[in-house]
Amino acid sequence: MTMTEQRRIQLGADALRVLKKRILLADPSGNLLETPGEMFARVAGEAARVERRYERAPEVVRFAAAFETLMWDLDFLPNSPTLMHAGLPGGQLSACFVLPIDDSMESIFGTLRDASLIQKTGGGTGFSFSRLRPRNDPVSATRGQASGPVSFLRLYDHASEVTRQGGARRGANMGVLRFDHPDVLEFVAAKRHPGSLRTFNISVAVTDAFMDSVRRSAEYPLVNPRTGQGEARLNARRVFDAIVESAWATGDPGLIFLDTMNRGNPVPGLGPIEATNPCGEQPLVPYESCNLGSINISHFVRDGGVDFARLGNVVRLAVRFLDDVVDANCYPLPQIEQVTRSGRKIGLGVMGFADLLLGIGCPYDSQEAVKVGEELMGFIAGEARAESARLAGVRGTFPNYSLSVYPAKGLRLRNAALTTIAPTGTISLIAGCSSGIEPLYALCYHRQVLGERREIALHPLFEKAASEFLNAKTRQALEETGSAHGMEEIPESIRRVFATAHDIEPEWHVRMQAAFQKHVDSAVSKTVNLRHQATREDVERVYLLAHQLGCKGITVFRDGCKGEQVLAAGEKRLRRPSGAGACPECGGPMTHVSGCLSCPFCGYAYCTI
Repeated sequence: MTMTEQRRIQLGADALRVLKKRILLADPSGNLLETPGEMFARVAGEAARVERRYERAPEVVRFAAAFETLMWDLDFLPNSPTLMHAGLPGGQLSACFVLPIDDSMESIFGTLRDASLIQKTGGGTGFSFSRLRPRNDPVSATRGQASGPVSFLRLYDHASEVTRQGGARRGANMGVLRFDHPDVLEFVAAKRHPGSLRTFNISVAVTDAFMDSVRRSAEYPLVNPRTGQGEARLNARRVFDAIVESAWATGDPGLIFLDTMNRGNPVPGLGPIEATNPCGEQPLVPYESCNLGSINISHFVRDGGVDFARLGNVVRLAVRFLDDVVDANCYPLPQIEQVTRSGRKIGLGVMGFADLLLGIGCPYDSQEAVKVGEELMGFIAGEARAESARLAGVRGTFPNYSLSVYPAKGLRLRNAALTTIAPTGTISLIAGCSSGIEPLYALCYHRQVLGERREIALHPLFEKAASEFLNAKTRQALEETGSAHGMEEIPESIRRVFATAHDIEPEWHVRMQAAFQKHVDSAVSKTVNLRHQATREDVERVYLLAHQLGCKGITVFRDGCKGEQVLAAGEKRLRRPSGAGACPECGGPMTHVSGCLSCPFCGYAYCTI
């Protein structure tokens, strides 16, 4: 058996299905033109092509082989656009974009055109609609009245519905509006109608002053962005309660904490950050993009702990790979190329964190797990920064270095930002691990392909740990709920370690997100998955705690809050309505994780990672 054949064994059936459906090159008839190994070689070769600028031929060959091994071993994978497009003519390799929208029809429709071009190549787009004049504001050129930002939000959503990303995916967007925009309450309620804004996550951008006003139930001024003048006042508590109510009912809006985000802005000389990519993990300035990649941290369990020595080697190689992608990228617009290369931001993160905790026997909802997360990300951030500094010594700092915070700190870096935590919707399926830093979604899945019911699948580590306690009764209970919560037949020590997203109290979701955020340059994509019985007060506590602990944003999703939402965890949670809930590719059930709706069986996703 060859080394390549040995590695191929690691690709499970679901991984191969995702690769064939979404990643591997195919002709117009759908016939595959490459194998997974040839795909990894294509991607590695494109990154190594950049190495020729800095290294001699033997080193270029060495790095090409190292990049290929890194991916074949599933220790690290770049974001989906890189896997799909690297080495192809016009290959657009980034997942995350933010575009500006100014208060003119030329800007509104020019940005819509730009967003369509980006989404066609597999990227997701984020926008702040805060500069648009409010509804019924005068339009002097026509003597008419403005329709307001929410109307254009719906226009963008409709355009994204008909624009297939890379020919296979709906557009994915983030819409942001400031808390002090006169139309904020209309924006907060924009997704209350079933099926509305299906291609958008929405978030209200709030400041520390607003959150303080919420706690004091104080009023604050609304500001017309056209005039810069205050026009009315709202009670902050009323606005916050409306946000909580809509989030409880639909999962939107989330919150973006502007002051926290901009305190971490690595290049403040370019101006403040106002928006993020669709899943919230990448705060970017207008026309900036970022390419992401994630380390499969489940591969680094050793002797009940983390193999930091091997992890360090992978971090350094992944940083080099992602820096090469910045130069290998073919950008969809010249403005995006200029801004992106001036900062050279990359987003290195992790996936498989829940699997790592299972490997070391640590419950997700524990202070020990929070400590593991913080130490793990602290180590990755330190190694990433050291490698970026080493690359800067050879290749130079990023061009906007003088506008950044780093000269004052005495740091010379190649990249303005290095780390992020993405949802990893597609690449975690390829790697065969849990997504991002999310807990296990369920212990039991109903595997479906092309609408046909297949066997019930238990999580393999759970089945191994609980094998002597599994019988017809316990298996039936697992099939119905997807969770071992409350099953006294299974020891509490096993139930604690294998707690699922809905078993875990909301506080622990937030504390884990905050632990990683301490060592992440950009932001953390994380969904606080709430039980169906969760109250509005639960949502309120999550939002307040997230701000208190220094998160840059926060998102909740209450089980069953959307008619079209479909969970693949257990028979009682399984729903098969029409619309966005059923996968349009294979008919299987969609799951909601970190701002994405994704199908765990064919890889179709309403996100871009």
